[in-house]
Amino acid sequence: MEIIFRQNYSEMIHLARVLLGDDGEAEDVVQDIFLRIADSNIPPKRSTSVRLLPTGRKNDSYLLIAVRNACLNRIRQMQLHERMKNLLPIEDETDLQPIDRQLEQLEDISTFVDEQLEEPHRSIFHLRFDEDLTIAEIARRLGLNPNTAYKYLAQSIQRISNHFKH
Repeated sequence: MEIIFRQNYSEMIHLARVLLGDDGEAEDVVQDIFLRIADSNIPPKRSTSVRLLPTGRKNDSYLLIAVRNACLNRIRQMQLHERMKNLLPIEDETDLQPIDRQLEQLEDISTFVDEQLEEPHRSIFHLRFDEDLTIAEIARRLGLNPNTAYKYLAQSIQRISNHFKH
Protein backbone atom coordinates (compact mmCIF):
# COMPACT_ATOMS: atom_id res chain seq x y z
CA MET A 1 0.00 0.00 0.00
CA GLU A 2 2.85 2.37 0.82
CA ILE A 3 4.37 1.82 -2.62
CA ILE A 4 1.07 2.64 -4.30
CA PHE A 5 0.77 5.76 -2.17
CA ARG A 6 4.26 6.98 -3.02
CA GLN A 7 3.91 6.29 -6.74
CA ASN A 8 0.49 7.88 -7.18
CA TYR A 9 0.02 10.54 -4.51
CA SER A 10 1.51 13.49 -6.41
CA GLU A 11 -0.54 12.84 -9.54
CA MET A 12 -3.70 12.24 -7.51
CA ILE A 13 -3.28 15.38 -5.39
CA HIS A 14 -2.55 17.45 -8.50
CA LEU A 15 -5.77 16.28 -10.17
CA ALA A 16 -7.80 16.93 -7.02
CA ARG A 17 -6.33 20.43 -6.66
CA VAL A 18 -7.14 21.26 -10.27
CA LEU A 19 -10.72 20.02 -9.93
CA LEU A 20 -11.44 21.49 -6.49
CA GLY A 21 -9.24 24.55 -6.46
CA ASP A 22 -8.57 24.04 -2.75
CA ASP A 23 -5.49 22.36 -1.27
CA GLY A 24 -7.22 21.24 1.93
CA GLU A 25 -10.21 19.73 0.13
CA ALA A 26 -7.87 18.01 -2.35
CA GLU A 27 -5.84 16.44 0.45
CA ASP A 28 -9.04 15.26 2.17
CA VAL A 29 -10.29 13.63 -1.02
CA VAL A 30 -7.03 11.78 -1.70
CA GLN A 31 -6.71 10.66 1.92
CA ASP A 32 -10.28 9.37 1.87
CA ILE A 33 -9.51 7.30 -1.22
CA PHE A 34 -6.45 5.70 0.35
CA LEU A 35 -8.37 5.06 3.57
CA ARG A 36 -11.17 3.35 1.65
CA ILE A 37 -8.64 1.17 -0.15
CA ALA A 38 -6.88 0.30 3.10
CA ASP A 39 -10.19 -0.43 4.85
CA SER A 40 -11.57 -2.52 1.98
CA ASN A 41 -9.48 -5.57 2.93
CA ILE A 42 -9.33 -6.57 -0.73
CA PRO A 43 -6.18 -8.59 -1.28
CA PRO A 44 -4.10 -7.55 -4.31
CA LYS A 45 -4.80 -9.66 -7.39
CA ARG A 46 -1.82 -11.53 -8.75
CA SER A 47 -3.16 -12.01 -12.25
CA THR A 48 -0.90 -10.77 -15.01
CA SER A 49 -3.78 -9.30 -17.00
CA VAL A 50 -5.39 -7.17 -14.26
CA ARG A 51 -3.59 -5.94 -11.19
CA LEU A 52 -5.81 -4.09 -8.77
CA LEU A 53 -3.34 -2.85 -6.19
CA PRO A 54 0.22 -3.70 -7.25
CA THR A 55 1.91 -1.02 -9.31
CA GLY A 56 0.85 -0.66 -12.92
CA ARG A 57 -1.18 1.44 -15.37
CA LYS A 58 -4.50 -0.11 -14.31
CA ASN A 59 -3.90 1.18 -10.77
CA ASP A 60 -3.01 4.62 -12.02
CA SER A 61 -6.24 4.78 -14.02
CA TYR A 62 -8.30 3.38 -11.17
CA LEU A 63 -6.88 5.85 -8.67
CA LEU A 64 -7.29 8.86 -10.97
CA ILE A 65 -10.87 7.85 -11.77
CA ALA A 66 -11.49 7.51 -8.03
CA VAL A 67 -10.08 11.02 -7.49
CA ARG A 68 -12.20 12.45 -10.28
CA ASN A 69 -15.38 10.83 -8.95
CA ALA A 70 -14.66 11.86 -5.36
CA CYS A 71 -13.99 15.44 -6.47
CA LEU A 72 -17.22 15.56 -8.47
CA ASN A 73 -19.12 14.30 -5.41
CA ARG A 74 -17.43 16.93 -3.23
CA ILE A 75 -18.32 19.67 -5.75
CA ARG A 76 -21.96 18.49 -5.76
CA GLN A 77 -22.02 18.59 -1.95
CA MET A 78 -20.58 22.11 -1.92
CA GLN A 79 -23.08 23.29 -4.55
CA LEU A 80 -25.97 21.76 -2.61
CA HIS A 81 -24.78 23.42 0.59
CA GLU A 82 -24.54 26.75 -1.21
CA ARG A 83 -28.04 26.39 -2.71
CA MET A 84 -29.49 25.57 0.71
CA LYS A 85 -27.71 28.55 2.25
CA ASN A 86 -29.19 30.83 -0.40
CA LEU A 87 -32.72 29.57 0.25
CA LEU A 88 -32.64 30.62 3.90
CA PRO A 89 -30.03 33.34 4.34
CA ILE A 90 -28.90 34.10 7.85
CA GLU A 91 -29.43 37.76 8.53
CA ASP A 92 -26.99 39.78 10.59
CA GLU A 93 -29.72 41.12 12.87
CA THR A 94 -30.59 37.55 13.89
CA ASP A 95 -27.04 37.04 15.07
CA LEU A 96 -27.31 40.14 17.25
CA GLN A 97 -30.48 39.04 19.01
CA PRO A 98 -30.27 37.73 22.57
CA ILE A 99 -29.90 33.96 22.80
CA ASP A 100 -33.30 33.53 24.47
CA ARG A 101 -34.98 35.26 21.50
CA GLN A 102 -33.07 33.03 19.07
CA LEU A 103 -34.13 29.94 21.04
CA GLU A 104 -37.72 31.16 20.99
CA GLN A 105 -37.56 31.57 17.20
CA LEU A 106 -36.13 28.06 16.80
CA GLU A 107 -38.95 26.70 18.97
CA ASP A 108 -41.49 28.56 16.81
CA ILE A 109 -39.97 27.05 13.67
CA SER A 110 -39.99 23.59 15.22
CA THR A 111 -43.63 23.95 16.20
CA PHE A 112 -44.51 25.17 12.70
CA VAL A 113 -42.70 22.20 11.14
CA ASP A 114 -44.45 19.69 13.39
CA GLU A 115 -47.92 21.22 13.02
CA GLN A 116 -47.98 22.61 9.49
CA LEU A 117 -45.72 20.47 7.32
CA GLU A 118 -46.98 17.18 5.96
CA GLU A 119 -44.95 14.05 5.38
CA PRO A 120 -42.41 13.57 3.90
CA HIS A 121 -41.54 17.29 4.24
CA ARG A 122 -41.57 17.08 8.04
CA SER A 123 -39.35 14.00 8.22
CA ILE A 124 -36.89 15.35 5.68
CA PHE A 125 -36.61 18.64 7.56
CA HIS A 126 -35.97 16.88 10.88
CA LEU A 127 -33.48 14.45 9.38
CA ARG A 128 -31.55 17.30 7.79
CA PHE A 129 -31.52 19.78 10.65
CA ASP A 130 -32.01 17.65 13.78
CA GLU A 131 -29.95 14.62 12.78
CA ASP A 132 -27.61 16.54 10.42
CA LEU A 133 -27.93 13.96 7.62
CA THR A 134 -26.96 14.78 4.06
CA ILE A 135 -29.55 14.81 1.29
CA ALA A 136 -28.12 11.51 -0.02
CA GLU A 137 -28.43 9.91 3.42
CA ILE A 138 -31.98 11.19 3.81
CA ALA A 139 -32.92 9.89 0.36
CA ARG A 140 -31.50 6.45 1.16
CA ARG A 141 -33.23 6.30 4.53
CA LEU A 142 -36.62 7.29 3.09
CA GLY A 143 -36.25 5.45 -0.21
CA LEU A 144 -36.42 8.62 -2.29
CA ASN A 145 -34.46 9.99 -5.20
CA PRO A 146 -31.95 12.57 -3.84
CA ASN A 147 -33.38 15.23 -6.17
CA THR A 148 -36.84 14.59 -4.76
CA ALA A 149 -35.55 14.82 -1.18
CA TYR A 150 -33.81 18.09 -2.05
CA LYS A 151 -36.98 19.46 -3.68
CA TYR A 152 -39.07 18.61 -0.60
CA LEU A 153 -36.52 20.21 1.73
CA ALA A 154 -36.34 23.34 -0.43
CA GLN A 155 -40.15 23.57 -0.44
CA SER A 156 -40.21 23.21 3.35
CA ILE A 157 -37.61 25.91 3.86
CA GLN A 158 -39.43 28.22 1.47
CA ARG A 159 -42.71 27.65 3.30
CA ILE A 160 -41.07 28.31 6.69
CA SER A 161 -39.37 31.41 5.34
CA ASN A 162 -42.64 32.77 3.94
CA HIS A 163 -44.49 32.07 7.18
CA PHE A 164 -41.96 33.87 9.38
CA LYS A 165 -41.31 36.92 7.19
CA HIS A 166 -42.17 40.05 9.11
